[in-house]
Amino acid sequence: MNAIKNDIATVADWIRQSTAITGFTGAGISTGSGIPDFRSPDGVWARNRTVMFDAFLNNHEDRVEYWRQKVESWPAIRDAQPNDGHRFFTGLAAEGRLLGLITQNIDGLHEKSGLAPDKIVRLHGWLHEAACLACSLSVPMDDVCERVKRGDEAPTCESCGGLMKPATISFGQSLREKDLQRAAALSAKCDLFIAVGSSLVVQPAAGFPVIAKQQGARLVIVNNTATPLDGLADAVVRDDISGVFGDILKLSQA
Repeated sequence: MNAIKNDIATVADWIRQSTAITGFTGAGISTGSGIPDFRSPDGVWARNRTVMFDAFLNNHEDRVEYWRQKVESWPAIRDAQPNDGHRFFTGLAAEGRLLGLITQNIDGLHEKSGLAPDKIVRLHGWLHEAACLACSLSVPMDDVCERVKRGDEAPTCESCGGLMKPATISFGQSLREKDLQRAAALSAKCDLFIAVGSSLVVQPAAGFPVIAKQQGARLVIVNNTATPLDGLADAVVRDDISGVFGDILKLSQA
């Protein structure tokens, strides 16, 4: 425990020294807000069949299953509230220290914490809207979920008839090039890169901390379990994420 406290104090000191911080967050930052992660034995992937993007496009039954899963998970995500981990990055932005935040999460909790959308790179999109794959019409997720509950099991666009899909990146669907470019630029320009709640195994996202280190930034990893990049990091804190950032907030503002 003393070692963890020392690491937290060191990270807080680096934050005070930094003027160009890039954040990177994965599912682990939101478990403290009641949103389950993906990789644990009782996580999302263990309880549901993965519907690949091609299957969604080509098979009605797969679209029905995909929407069933999204309708089931949506209320917990919609109603979740930010925790100290999310508020930490919002505080950095308020102090003028945050270049930007790269997130793998689709839950919108960084936005809900008050972080400006133009500070956020949503690598995997977000679940708060659904969009037509043909004409790009965007509608609130609540509206489409209500259609599914009323029996429209695989909704189509009310404007053009195209397939409606949550504004998230599915397995087999390409990440947006503009998001990858923004994330790479934020990684290359920072003097401190803080990765939180990510297993750091999914590429290309896991490459952004490496870019930061290659350009001379300090790398901090905060996660409950080991990651492949721990050996590259300047500091690794393995503890409850929300609690860690509650402590860091107090120390960095002291």
